[in-house]
Amino acid sequence: MKTSTGGLRPDAVLVQAVIAGALSFAHLHDLADAAGQAGWKAWAYPISVDLLMVAAWRRLRAQHSRLAWCWFLVALVASLGANVATAGFLDLRHPPALLRLGVAGWPALAFLGGTLLAHAPERTADRADVSPAPVVSTPGVAHAPVPTPEPEPAAVSAADDTPALPVAESASSEPAAAMRVPPALVAHARKVADEHRARTGNEIDPDTLRARLGVPAPMAAAIADQLT
Repeated sequence: MKTSTGGLRPDAVLVQAVIAGALSFAHLHDLADAAGQAGWKAWAYPISVDLLMVAAWRRLRAQHSRLAWCWFLVALVASLGANVATAGFLDLRHPPALLRLGVAGWPALAFLGGTLLAHAPERTADRADVSPAPVVSTPGVAHAPVPTPEPEPAAVSAADDTPALPVAESASSEPAAAMRVPPALVAHARKVADEHRARTGNEIDPDTLRARLGVPAPMAAAIADQLT
């Protein structure tokens, strides 16, 4: 970290991480060398273990999945196992066959883990907003009855014995007031309008509301009047 004068001062956490990483790196190298992986192969093993652990940790920070936890624990066990094995619990001059088998099979295991972590799909927070299908198929809304405004004006015209033309004009002038909308549909439309306002900053218009709910234009206008 930098000081107020612009110089550098040692960070205890960073120094501790460097020391721990160097010791773990050396233990993994010694274990691979004792298992018969000499030369550059012995140096490649600790790099492979550390890279797998870092890749799994980055996946855990982005998405808490079982896959990331599984490979993080595999890399952690490999690192801890090397630290314990080089502490005198095993005779590295005559390593057991199981240790040789584990070290020899590690490259294939690490390659599989790295490939799965790199190509695993990531969930996005706004994936639910991509398709409006769940909005239309919500219970109680998709199968809501759609009443027609014709019967009520027809009854009024028959009772008052007025001409057909004025009745048609009065019915078409106020379609939203004559239409009864189910309360469940109004409540759902209010949620859709709030979501649209939060996402765009503008009030939802009847055409957009009709497209989101999948209802006819007169009913969308009636719902929009009740939302205002």
